[in-house]
Amino acid sequence: MKQTNSSVAARERRRKHVRKVIQGEADRPRLNIFRSQKHIYAQIIDDRKGQTIASASSLDPSLKEQAASLKPLEQAKLIGETVAKRALGKGVKQVVFDRAGYKYHGRVKSLADGARAGGLEF
Repeated sequence: MKQTNSSVAARERRRKHVRKVIQGEADRPRLNIFRSQKHIYAQIIDDRKGQTIASASSLDPSLKEQAASLKPLEQAKLIGETVAKRALGKGVKQVVFDRAGYKYHGRVKSLADGARAGGLEF
């Protein structure tokens, strides 16, 4: 039997519980995040169409050099502001925040604050 890390399994349980309720639609898509040890990713998704509207990450070629010189919290804020700017360019102003089972602190909170500062409402 395969053993899993208990913190990974707990995050997966929280993610599934939240995704039962949160659904991205055309008028209010879902702002989804993924946090790895080194990088952070954000996507704005319309779940009805199964389409990504806007995305940003610390590995984006346009942001990679700028993000490399920043601390992780500052990187997350930059990614939040960037995804907000890209979403506003596509006409998206309101989103539903999907923290994907991560606790709302640290880089997750910083990304959310950056997205709010960039003009997204949630």
